[in-house]
Amino acid sequence: MTDQQPTTPYRRTGSPIRGLRVEVLDGPDRGRVVEATSESLTIGSAPGNDLVTTDTTVSRYHVELRRQSDRILVEDHRSTNGTCTGGVTIQRAEIQPGTILSLGRTSVRVDDGSVVDVEVIDDDRLGPLRGRAPEMRSLMAKIRRVAGTDASVLVLGETGCGKELIARALHEESPRASAPFETVDCGTLMPTLVASELFGHERGAFTGAERQHIGAFERAHGGTIFLDEVGELAKDLQAGLLGVLERRAVRRVGGTKAIPVDVRIVAATHRDLRAEVNAGTFRQDLYYRFGVVLLRVPPLRERPGDIPLLVEHFLRDAGHNGPVDEIVPPEVMTMLKAYHWPGNVRELRNFVESALALGETPILDEDTGAAGGSLSAPSSGGGSGNFPSVALGTLYKRTYKDARALVLSEFERLYLTALLERTGGNVSQAARESDINRTHLIQMLKRHPVDRNRTP
Repeated sequence: MTDQQPTTPYRRTGSPIRGLRVEVLDGPDRGRVVEATSESLTIGSAPGNDLVTTDTTVSRYHVELRRQSDRILVEDHRSTNGTCTGGVTIQRAEIQPGTILSLGRTSVRVDDGSVVDVEVIDDDRLGPLRGRAPEMRSLMAKIRRVAGTDASVLVLGETGCGKELIARALHEESPRASAPFETVDCGTLMPTLVASELFGHERGAFTGAERQHIGAFERAHGGTIFLDEVGELAKDLQAGLLGVLERRAVRRVGGTKAIPVDVRIVAATHRDLRAEVNAGTFRQDLYYRFGVVLLRVPPLRERPGDIPLLVEHFLRDAGHNGPVDEIVPPEVMTMLKAYHWPGNVRELRNFVESALALGETPILDEDTGAAGGSLSAPSSGGGSGNFPSVALGTLYKRTYKDARALVLSEFERLYLTALLERTGGNVSQAARESDINRTHLIQMLKRHPVDRNRTP
């Protein structure tokens, strides 16, 4: 009897998901079939889409299909001719397999595809990131895989979902980890200062330039530069940035010398840049440069199972070593999982820090599940919910100065949320309507992050 070879251990490293399949039923590309090997599938006339159509009535980035569990989410990127089904134009909707979509003169049928394995990591953490949900473990696997390359990365996600943490994880997992990591928040800098902050300036380049300034690209040489809210850049600055990316060299404002730079670019935005390209407000060639790799961050409401892990992480990070339920009892944790979290992970961190500072859990709005320590946004009608959200009995236990600061902070956030909702996220218009100096308003928004994509 011969010895048998031992069985080779096999460990599954992926999470199986149902893919997507699209067949063109009518239009210039009739008969074409595309099947996605990931969670999403894009259709448009620009190179880089999964289905690149020759139909001139289809926008460059027309529509994206995404698999979310057993659902298929359709998102139109503000295309010229829209996306329709059953005679109804849709902007964002959930559809069933077998649905027929009309895009200009093209009709496609969306079906379930084959089951594919999406790579996930075994752990629930990667650098500063935390998450047990399959979506987050898949995202962390992509970060680890991409980090070893020099490919530019565009991080897409709502306000407060942790885009800068992803940029840091990319840097820390890369061969550039020992080199500088520079962050430039394009959404809070005054337009006249963005070029100076990015590229630097020479002494005397403009009024107030009393000394030479080294820009972020030079400071990040050999490392990573993170351009946050890159969708806020004006068109002239987009052109200047494109030139730097193509030449791999910067020229300081007021200077004549080209200075070589070796940096890895990570950009982020809460805006739909594909829609901005369709509208002509964001350069398509710059989008190509940024979007070599796209990383989409799932909002917190889509992964409520991560909330207990994040709550514990924030408590430990703040120095609390006792049981989690001392600060967040089980019944409160259940309500946190049901809350919509418009401010995402940043809002959850604010809630945890507020609960720890008060020594008790802030009051929850039973109607919405909103945590009092991290305010829910007012409705378009101007309602503010429970204000102040902290019980008066709790306020009276604090000093007048501390209680006043707490209530004032809550008022400021409510006011800014309503203001940005009314002005469609336009900070300049908000400054004019509120009679607040724009620079001061930007500082307030840093203290009280508000989703600038909210519309009335």
